[in-house]
Amino acid sequence: MSDANQSNPIEITEPSSLNEQAAAALVIAGALVAVADRRVSPVERDEVIRFVRDRKLAPHITDDRLFAIFDELAERLEEPDFANVVIDTLRPVSDLPLATHLMDLSERVAAADEDVHPHEVQAIKLLRLLTLVLPRAKPVVSNARAERRAVAEE
Repeated sequence: MSDANQSNPIEITEPSSLNEQAAAALVIAGALVAVADRRVSPVERDEVIRFVRDRKLAPHITDDRLFAIFDELAERLEEPDFANVVIDTLRPVSDLPLATHLMDLSERVAAADEDVHPHEVQAIKLLRLLTLVLPRAKPVVSNARAERRAVAEE
């Protein structure tokens, strides 16, 4: 198991907002495929940003921030605990309808350098599996709401 510092590879600037977490989830799908063949091509990195931009999936996040997230995640995915990085990045947004986008993005990144490596195919299969079985995020309930719910259940 990784410690708390390593399991959360990205500093979320607004913890109450899913915007940056959703962008990180999209970026990690592309980064996972990009590093799978042990060489990240600039065209793969550009494809991630183009995909996010073309579909207007993170209009509130600058290209520079997306590039920084990509670079940080790509570096973390080269570590032995890469699976924890992927899971920890996807888990907070697992209840959002991102699975189709994650899969489309991963396939486009694999094809971006015109050489689909077998390890990239494995990365896509891993993402598909994770999108199917990752536990859904639990909504955060305020203390007042939790107290009312506990009283109502009694």
